[in-house]
Amino acid sequence: MRGFFLVLEGPEGAGKSTLAATLTARARSTGSVVVAVREPGGTTAAEAARAIVLDHSHAAGPEAELLLMLAARADLVRKVIRPALEDGALVIADRFDLSTRAYQVAGRGLPADLVAAANRIATGGLEPDLTLVLDLTPEAGRARQARAGKARDRMEAEGTDFHARVAAAYLAASGPGVQHLNAELPADRLAEAAWAELAQRWRQT
Repeated sequence: MRGFFLVLEGPEGAGKSTLAATLTARARSTGSVVVAVREPGGTTAAEAARAIVLDHSHAAGPEAELLLMLAARADLVRKVIRPALEDGALVIADRFDLSTRAYQVAGRGLPADLVAAANRIATGGLEPDLTLVLDLTPEAGRARQARAGKARDRMEAEGTDFHARVAAAYLAASGPGVQHLNAELPADRLAEAAWAELAQRWRQT
């Protein structure tokens, strides 16, 4: 029995982590087995990579940043995501491969074809059943983070042009299983819209 793989994507401040927690709690309330993960992170090796990538003191170049992200993803897929899906669980991921295309390709300017090939190695060809992209302008995202008093990590502290490229890549994202949601909606309405998309696709698997 194969489970269902949901990925939440979007620029900084879009509300992915909050939405992931809400959907996880709601799905568990139905009696479903849910495994919630974040990227980069979720295993000892992946958390170590996360610490390096997001720390201001580690000025990793674009290539090193990409490889650290992919190393974290490979470990998470092998040790957590694939086993959970094979057990029939609902896996909810805060970021996955679309983040690489948005940040390292659109944001950093790395070659899309080479990044795609490297990502296929990291994922083993695993693709989400549903990707919900939370659309939000960089200005609105930064304003939210400022109101929350959030300290910016290395990625969040990048310049306006970088985040504009990332946001544009998210807006342009399309393909099987990709759905866009308006992240400017109040949190409860956004959660309802996300749950409706999940419930519809999940029942079809």
